[in-house]
Amino acid sequence: MRDTRESRLLLVLLVAVAFALITVDIRGGQESPVDGARQAAAAVFGPVENGVAAAVDPIGNAIGAVRDSGERHTRIAALEKENAELKAELGSDDRNRNRLRELDSMLKTAGAGQYGIKGAQVIAIGAAQGFSWTVTIDVGARDGIQRDMTVLNGSGLVGRITTVGPSTSTVLLANDPDFTVGTRMEKTDELGFATGQGDRPLLVQLLNGKAKVKTGDRLVTFGSRADKPFVPGVPVGEVVRVDPAGGGLTRNVYVRPYVGFTKLDIVGVVVQAPRSDPRDAVLPQKPKPAPTVTVTVTAKPPAEGEQPQGEKADQPLAGRAEKPAGDQAAQDQAAQDQAAQDQAAQDQQQPQNENPNDQGDATP
Repeated sequence: MRDTRESRLLLVLLVAVAFALITVDIRGGQESPVDGARQAAAAVFGPVENGVAAAVDPIGNAIGAVRDSGERHTRIAALEKENAELKAELGSDDRNRNRLRELDSMLKTAGAGQYGIKGAQVIAIGAAQGFSWTVTIDVGARDGIQRDMTVLNGSGLVGRITTVGPSTSTVLLANDPDFTVGTRMEKTDELGFATGQGDRPLLVQLLNGKAKVKTGDRLVTFGSRADKPFVPGVPVGEVVRVDPAGGGLTRNVYVRPYVGFTKLDIVGVVVQAPRSDPRDAVLPQKPKPAPTVTVTVTAKPPAEGEQPQGEKADQPLAGRAEKPAGDQAAQDQAAQDQAAQDQAAQDQQQPQNENPNDQGDATP
């Protein structure tokens, strides 16, 4: 088409119509008048997304396998191709094992909460209708999927269904800024509303501004009327930060979600709600502290003539000998006796010294 005045006017008109449709869609919300066209587009492009998803892995492996092929490096290219095939085979086994682990974990979560789920696989990432955190899964209306159904995996809450096509559905993730879910805190039952913040922790506004919250507290979904869009008891996340209480009507806490939204693969759509609220039964078990080893020593009664266990005999101090108390008393008594004998000897010597003087003065 040549660059003419008519072509420019047509381009401006198409842009204006596009903006008008976007505005009507946003303001219409869940009752958007273009919802029928969106579902028709999902019906048309859903099978294409499935085909592209199935073809991506073989194409990627083929490109890596022939990466450095050339006439002068035929042998090197052949070795690289063989190496790439081996890596692809090993990678496929690892991926299958990882999927089995995810499926097993999801089934355990569904069993703990008594949720009836329909398994699905993420086949596309990104927004189908706007710039938001969404994924496309490979189940749709033909599989019994309806709008506003809860989506979870083995870790916890993933999001909710927003658009349903015949064979595919769009899921709004829980970390999207337009996503809000009612929450209930474990044990204390404090209620609040969690809102997505992209790649940052969820913002939860507790209805009780004086609620006692600490880091590590855990939250689950409170549930919706008729269990849509949320069933109760699905794990949401764990508190990582608490804003100081400012005396307001609400209190803000920040929650790290259990689900990794950047590595989703196997998910489950809750098609049947539990008969009763599972409360905290679906939350993962907290790690148990390491057991403390306690050693108890029992003293054995000593035999006759044997020194009791644990007691040590008196030992003389270094450089000075110690004697028993009886020997010391005998020594003191002997010293006293010796002193008395010395005193008696002195008394006997004193009259003998005085006699010669008396004899010299006497007259015969």
